[in-house]
Amino acid sequence: MKISVFIATSLDGFIARLNGDIDWLVNADDPEDYGYKAFIATVNCLVMGRKSFEKVLSFPEWPYAGMRVVVLSRTLKVIPEQAAGKAELSAGPIEMLAAKLRAEGLGRIYIDGGKTVQSFLRAGLVTDITLTRIPILIGSGLPLFGELPGDIALDH
Repeated sequence: MKISVFIATSLDGFIARLNGDIDWLVNADDPEDYGYKAFIATVNCLVMGRKSFEKVLSFPEWPYAGMRVVVLSRTLKVIPEQAAGKAELSAGPIEMLAAKLRAEGLGRIYIDGGKTVQSFLRAGLVTDITLTRIPILIGSGLPLFGELPGDIALDH
């Protein structure tokens, strides 16, 4: 099973503004999808954090129709009504979730959200990363990468 990250950052390494806003990404004057449609066609399940989920709930339409979505949260106890039947919750350790999804025979899991990506990286579960740098400097925000227990060697 592949556990994949497919994400964009500002040139200075942020995935969102400090308040979680991604206006700089949504308003990017670039029609290129950088392979997202081809990538998402290979995904069996999306795992995202609570903050990313809350951001998605603010979109006019649910962008993951027909896809299994797992929301990681220890505080959210019920999926909000507007996402009922579209997402499920997981509060347990990510290692247990990954083992469960592997046992279900899933081929590719898509990990989204800064803290979620960081957690999967720290646990050594990420198999591949596709990172797109958007040519904008936003100066401050939520970084993609956080503190790690040690180096993680990657192949380019």
